[in-house]
Amino acid sequence: MPNGEPPSESWLRDEFAADISVVESERLVQGRVWNVQRDRFNYLDGQLVRDFVDHTGAVAVLALNERGEVLLIQQYRHPIAAREWEIPAGLMDALHESGLETAKRELIEEADLEASEWALLTEIYTTPGGSSECIRVFLARGLSAAQHDYVREGEEADLRLEWVALDDAVTAVLERRVQNSVLVAAVLAAHAAEQRGWQTLADPDEPWTRREWVRGELS
Repeated sequence: MPNGEPPSESWLRDEFAADISVVESERLVQGRVWNVQRDRFNYLDGQLVRDFVDHTGAVAVLALNERGEVLLIQQYRHPIAAREWEIPAGLMDALHESGLETAKRELIEEADLEASEWALLTEIYTTPGGSSECIRVFLARGLSAAQHDYVREGEEADLRLEWVALDDAVTAVLERRVQNSVLVAAVLAAHAAEQRGWQTLADPDEPWTRREWVRGELS
């Protein structure tokens, strides 16, 4: 900072661009999961046109057991032609379902687990240059086996689950052995939060302002 002055408490914070107005919006592709949108909007003294993936938003779960291990899932992802390591996650595509409710459902469906303790760990925009996707990452602890008969299909039919020490997961991230953006963000956030005595965790029911904003739902 100039003159050695410390930053204010709020200097490093995303700003909602309330000064940007959309003039025209067109759906270019009606997809099976999400759509491609083209917006024309006022910017500075002119107008710009941008195409982007109109995403529902999603949640992810970093499940942490009593041994300090996190649950990782290996799943085939066709766009990158690879079986990559990630954490349980899913789309916000169920009507009126909160982020926390979706996280609980995904943990059951993908890992056969329930949790008695939930906290908000972090939030990320995965690809803000080309997608409206906003992901809320929850920390789940107090884990137990879920009683259900969920049948996995498609790429989820051959999921591989592994428990990995949090420190080892951090090392895998730093050595570039895993590249999934949500896994990377979640593992590093959890490691940093643990170093701070988990004081940075938040209420899992905290209003999801970022998702509401990008989806035009923020009043």
